[in-house]
Amino acid sequence: MPELPDLEIYVEALAARIGGQVLRKASVRNPFVLRSVDPPLAAIEGRTVVGVRRQAKRIAIDFPDSLHLVMHLMIAGRLRWLEHGRAPPARITLATFAFDNGTLAMTEAGTKRRASLHVVRGDEALAALGAGGVEVGELDAKAFAARLRAENHTLKRALTDPRILSGIGNAYSDEILHRAKLSPLAQTAKLDDAAMLRLYAATRDVLREWTERLRTQTGAAFPEKVTAFRAEMAVHGKFRQPCPVCGTPVQRIVYAENECNYCPRCQTNGVVLADRALSRLLHKSFPREICAIGRAKGCTGAHAICRRQRVARLRLPLIARRHSRASGAFARRPRMVRLLLSRRVIASPPRRMHLAHRASPRPLDCDGHRIAPS
Repeated sequence: MPELPDLEIYVEALAARIGGQVLRKASVRNPFVLRSVDPPLAAIEGRTVVGVRRQAKRIAIDFPDSLHLVMHLMIAGRLRWLEHGRAPPARITLATFAFDNGTLAMTEAGTKRRASLHVVRGDEALAALGAGGVEVGELDAKAFAARLRAENHTLKRALTDPRILSGIGNAYSDEILHRAKLSPLAQTAKLDDAAMLRLYAATRDVLREWTERLRTQTGAAFPEKVTAFRAEMAVHGKFRQPCPVCGTPVQRIVYAENECNYCPRCQTNGVVLADRALSRLLHKSFPREICAIGRAKGCTGAHAICRRQRVARLRLPLIARRHSRASGAFARRPRMVRLLLSRRVIASPPRRMHLAHRASPRPLDCDGHRIAPS
């Protein structure tokens, strides 16, 4: 999902292109994307764009008479600027907005249609679309701490909750927590003042640095490669890759369609948090700590895995074979074992190991009887 730095670059690029321009034609190609009926979409046609701004994780294009076109890109939604003569992508385009100098296309990849458009009248209707979160740039350290401590949540949830803070999602929350050296599962109510101040500074610094970095990378062009996974990120999307600070392999926690990435050495004092995938299968055998001498020996790959984790990894094929015998064929294995196989946590040969324990059938003689073993 495009977050605050990405949306700021979108807003700047749109303001440079459509600011002061007249919207000639607004076309909706997928009817589900338009979530409002009054005012109609045709009400903004023929009007001049008087401003473009970011409203939390939405982009609002302002027109005269307090009309606003509000775009929410959700996870897979993107914006594309098309010069005259370029056609929008046929399959993924949701809506197009034609101006004298080009066309703005709203697209969404995948089959889950989550992106939305609203046409509203008045600032109160525009504010009602938001969840009530506050911009980090508008808070001082004391107000930031008070807002996070109003309810007791994990830091990961508090940072990404749009009712608390605006513009922060899964990607930059991982980077913020790594910069602040805090566990994603730490409770806001139990965080001391020093840690809260560190989190406040990290939040402001990460968002500012990434906005400046993306602005420099984009330049005067329209942002095309808007993604949550970037090579310069420290931990987000870097599962099993070395932490840029200490070299420990980055770990993850899987939940719903997202995952939280963190460094065990920098953020959790060497504790490996349950990943909600492999941990559900191994239970007590799931590793809980990072080996203190693994890196000193110059190991690679899983060098920071403690002895307990190495033993657990050796047990995986046996666990898979046990599940295989209990459930029969490979296609009928339990969901967790199939998940492990699909993610290559364990190798796919367990099916051959499952069949290997069976005695091969004895050949038949000319009368159709089994030949006794010699």
